[in-house]
Formats: sequence, C-alpha cells, structure tokens
Amino acid sequence: MSFARLLTAPQLAERLSAPELRILDCRFALDDPAYGRTRYAAGHVPGAQFADLERDLSGPIIKGVTGRHPLPDPARLQEALRAWGVDQDSTIVLYDDGPGAFAARAWWLLAWLGKRDGVFLLDGGFQAWQAAGLPVTAQVTEPARGDFTARPDACLVVEADQLGRRLAEPGLTLIDARALPRFRGEVEPLDPVAGHIPGARCAPFTDNLGADGRFLPPEQLRQRFENLLAGRNPEQLVAYCGSGVTACHNLFALSLAGLPLAPLYAGSWSEWITDPARPVARGD
Repeated sequence: MSFARLLTAPQLAERLSAPELRILDCRFALDDPAYGRTRYAAGHVPGAQFADLERDLSGPIIKGVTGRHPLPDPARLQEALRAWGVDQDSTIVLYDDGPGAFAARAWWLLAWLGKRDGVFLLDGGFQAWQAAGLPVTAQVTEPARGDFTARPDACLVVEADQLGRRLAEPGLTLIDARALPRFRGEVEPLDPVAGHIPGARCAPFTDNLGADGRFLPPEQLRQRFENLLAGRNPEQLVAYCGSGVTACHNLFALSLAGLPLAPLYAGSWSEWITDPARPVARGD
C-alpha cells in the first residue's frame, strides 16, 4: 500500500476551508537557515504553519557523533505537531519551494511517528501555488491544539553499526540521494570527507522530478527504482543522503511508485564519516 500522496495546487485550494486540514510550510535553504522563516513571514499558503528543518524537524547536533540533521526527539516533535493543530485524523499537506525535499522529510517523519493516512505533498510546492495565481497571506493563524500521539516505528530507521554489518549482504540495495559529483567524491561542499558508503548506488533525488519540477508519474518512478534494484528484493532497500533529508524524497517516490516503505539511514553520510573506521568509497 502506498502512503505517498500528491495534491495539485488547485486541489489544495478547494480544500482550504476543510476543518480537518492542516498545512505545514517546510521551506528551507541549507546555505541560509533563516531563509524559510523569512519567506514564510513574507507570504504563505493561507492557514499554513511553519515547520523549520533545524528547529522542528531535526534534533540537536552532537559534534563527532551525529550527522547534520539528526532525528528529532519523538516527544518534542509530537508537541510541535500538537501546537500546529494536528490530530490523529487530520489531513496534512506539506510543501516547500517546489522540489519537495524538505516537505518529504516532514512526510517521512510523520510516517515514522505513525501518521500515514491523509498526508499529502503539494506537487510543485509553493512555486506551483503562486504560478496558479492562488492566494498568499502573511497572516499567521493560531490553530486549536491537536491531540496527535507519536508512535515511532523502529523498523523505519537503520543505525550506522547495523548498516555497517549489512554492507556485505548481496541482497542489500543502498541508494544515495546526492548528486553524482558528490557521490563520486569529486566535490563535497558540506561535509569534511568526500565519497560514499561502499556498495551504494547513486540515485539523485532530483531524478524523481520532471522538467516542470513535479513528480514523475508512478509508472516512471517504478521503472527507475526497479532498475536500481536490478532484481533484488525491494524489502532490502535502505536510503541515505548527506544528512537524512533528501533521502526522504527517494522514500516518498518509492512509495508513490507502489514499492514498500523502506527504512532510512537517518544519520546518513555526515554521520557515517564521524567514525574514521567506517569504510569510504570514491568513484562509481
């Protein structure tokens, strides 16, 4: 069963008055942490609450131990979701500027906490909303407090040591959502070590999108991931990226394609390289 669902901008506009609707604005920029909050204050989809990648959708960084965007404490994220008005049966729409990487992180976190029904990504994000000429507001609404209860699913998370023990397994498909030059170790703009986890396959998250910045049709996505799987069991797939954010885009696309909801190596490359004993590969 696919837990990934998309809404177009006009479809969201038709639902804006629905009492069960909650919208989260997940805009962010890795090179400017204040970007998302600034853009939200300038204008957002009516009724949207702002979900900050680093303050809300990540936990604190422990130097030399964690990656750049550790998973948030479930109780703390539960509190944020309740403050945003999220109930057990809320319909939630997530968006960022358009590609969906930060919105997909929020989608995965909700799936991890047990909220898998009624969660949508706005296809094309805020750019699609604006392009459709739909209303934008700077007004911040105060929703009634929600009652969402987090139930973290440990099966959706792979730890570094666990992954290290699995690297020699022939059935493992490990996909890296970063762009090919970073995967090969030719450039590394964010982390102190370049390269990838041995045995991984490069699967840039941007390849889930068409030229219009929207998700490819499910059948095209399925073909993409079946090519990466090369006959291996999709149940043995693990996703990672630089810090556990863009990998969620691949996990969303996998689910959109009708494949199983795979686990995330949440610490990803930025955590992997904190231990010099862990192997590093470069090139293809």
